[in-house]
Amino acid sequence: MKENSVSHKVAVLIDAENIAYKYAQLILSEASNFGNVVCRRIYGDWSLEALSSWKAPIMDYSINPIQQFHNTTGKNASDSALIIDAMDLLHEERYQCVCIVSSDSDFTRLAARLRESEIFVVGMGEQKTPASFRSACDKFLYLDLLEKEEEKKIESLVADKKGKQIVALRDNDQNGLNLQTVIATINGIIDTESDEDGWVGLAAVGSKLNAKISDFDVRNFGCSKLAQFIRGQAVFEVKEVKLQSDPNIKVVYIRKKTKS
Repeated sequence: MKENSVSHKVAVLIDAENIAYKYAQLILSEASNFGNVVCRRIYGDWSLEALSSWKAPIMDYSINPIQQFHNTTGKNASDSALIIDAMDLLHEERYQCVCIVSSDSDFTRLAARLRESEIFVVGMGEQKTPASFRSACDKFLYLDLLEKEEEKKIESLVADKKGKQIVALRDNDQNGLNLQTVIATINGIIDTESDEDGWVGLAAVGSKLNAKISDFDVRNFGCSKLAQFIRGQAVFEVKEVKLQSDPNIKVVYIRKKTKS
């Protein structure tokens, strides 16, 4: 599924008891990258004082609140309601993308089931989200990191002596945030997809990379484009080639940097 496709209908399902209200605008903004956000629902026990902060965002962004009382201690009725609604949406056959917004691993099976039915699943949560849920999604976005980027407080950016911004290595064992894992994956893609001179198109690398690491996002490393991220790594070479059919269009290629 391609991003920015207005023909795709998107459903956004938010676990209010697991996600902070401050992410409301960011959630809908990111969801809109995958198509037209038709369905906006948020689940919780709205009799709880802890969820009162969601009132303003719910009204501001026209999100439909779904009430679920806690009938039994230790059981999350809101999770069950979200799962049931997601399956109802699946059988309506109207939506091409479902965004599940939670850091809870309870939605792992739901994400997997939607993918089995060829629904593009986008997960959104914080870095604490278990790997099982992240891996079950086609794409996973870290809301806490994206929020920091919006506030221009990305800690992964450092400046070299020339003042050029480069990407710093994160001390994190999660795939999409571990620079060593990302670079190793890119190297593997180059090994299998490159020509005899070691070059491979950046677009192909980006597609394969997202398929292999669902929670990879260049913005997690303070970059806006994949090309910027690649140029920030000393282990890759980059070249641009003008298309013969249209010299105004340049195709970007990368390869492993050869040792001198």
